[in-house]
Amino acid sequence: MSQDNPRIAVLGFAIECNRFSPVTTAEDFEHDVDIRGNRIVSEARSGKSITMPDLPGFFDEMDRTGNWTPVPLRVSLAQPGGPVEEQFFKAYLAEIEAGLKSVLPVDAIFVSCHGAALAQGTDDPDGDLFEILRRVAGPDVPIVSVFDLHANVSRRMIDNLSVFVGYLENPHVDIYERGVEAATHMRELLAGTRTAIEMVKLPLVPPQISLLTAKGPYADLIRYGQTKVGGDILNVSVMAGFAYSDSPKNGLTAVVTARNGNRKAAANLALDIAQRAWGMRERFKREMMTLADAVQLAGSVGRDKRRKPIILADVADNPGGGGRGNTTYLLRALKGAKVQGVIFGVFNDAALAAKAHALGEGAIFNASFNTQEHQEFSLPFDCEAKVVKLSDGQYVGRRGVLRNVSADMGPSALLDLGGILVVVISIRCQCMDPRQFEMFGLDIAQARTVVVKSRGHFRGGFDEFFKPEQIYEVDCPGLTSPVLANFTWTKLPRPVYPLDEETTWNPPAIG
Repeated sequence: MSQDNPRIAVLGFAIECNRFSPVTTAEDFEHDVDIRGNRIVSEARSGKSITMPDLPGFFDEMDRTGNWTPVPLRVSLAQPGGPVEEQFFKAYLAEIEAGLKSVLPVDAIFVSCHGAALAQGTDDPDGDLFEILRRVAGPDVPIVSVFDLHANVSRRMIDNLSVFVGYLENPHVDIYERGVEAATHMRELLAGTRTAIEMVKLPLVPPQISLLTAKGPYADLIRYGQTKVGGDILNVSVMAGFAYSDSPKNGLTAVVTARNGNRKAAANLALDIAQRAWGMRERFKREMMTLADAVQLAGSVGRDKRRKPIILADVADNPGGGGRGNTTYLLRALKGAKVQGVIFGVFNDAALAAKAHALGEGAIFNASFNTQEHQEFSLPFDCEAKVVKLSDGQYVGRRGVLRNVSADMGPSALLDLGGILVVVISIRCQCMDPRQFEMFGLDIAQARTVVVKSRGHFRGGFDEFFKPEQIYEVDCPGLTSPVLANFTWTKLPRPVYPLDEETTWNPPAIG
């Protein structure tokens, strides 16, 4: 190893997979991020990267703390969706394996990951990737990776890593900081620190809306874990998992990385956290607002300016969890009730956006929502609309998860449905940054009701306008419904709480 200028391979594979969503294709990765070689380095150091923020965070901290030579391989990211098509994933693995072999020796490897991937033919693509990296690099090369809080963790993942770094915040406003943390750990590993990683998994799959970290049971678990960091405990990550992966890996998992190869300390703390989580399992239950009540509330807020404005979150159609971003239940109901003062976004409908662009600003036409996609929840909706403003859909996020991230919604349009202003986009993504509205000249502070197709990340972007008590999660049908009983599970370990109330758990013995 070169102590003065370590060579570190850099790669990424990040997607959150919903087994109930359409297959994720090579085109989906191309629409988002699929870059190689020096493009990775230039993006990471650009100040407004298209990658996940952990990559710039890692680069910035490595640059700050000494010399190093990045050895970029490939970074592939896609919006949450169905299992990755087999051909794409196998080709990705083959390219990473061949690429890593071609640049050996390397002193370490950094991976920008997510941890809740699926692929056709495998339920543990993340484990597949880390197994290849370890086999090619050898047993002693440090491998550090950053993971989303919704990672579904397997033993194959942790057994092939040196440090496991999970996000601490939901909404994920700390992704950059976790990249910085990963670099800090990398420097320590390069200096000779040995580590051990242990995990304890629970038969607990909480609804996604109960996993915020400002307060609540999940926040309590994460904060408790952070009080234990120090001494031989290098990192504590409490991974809630992603229910819609319908994976054998599902289940809240405590993952602990220890210094000095102290496997016993890691195992004991992971068990401690798991036992605490199981003891508070009933706290993960959470109620939503009915569609009828949401529409009634929005109507009242629209009529009475003395009332505080509200956000209605269409959590069951969250593109950030594999939803298509195009269900019309809430839009249809608001329009039917003639609710006023609504900003609605972002609605994924490339055909409708294209028609608005063809007609031009000022045109009045019959807008047909959701006519191109046909799946269980894709109900069309027609309404007269005026094209208010057009955009290419490109922006740089200014708050929360997308702060300083370059993003692209594709050709987009702002449509006025008469009291309801809808942002229609061409590239599926969730609504989580004010710029997605502000780029059309909308003043969010003047809206009475804002409707977002998002589960929770919008909270980190819109918290300057709305306090938690002004936010309501609406119970509509969709591919990301928090009502887990709505789905036909095939690989989720059963019984699991709260889906199966009678679930029991026997803590594992720690040797």
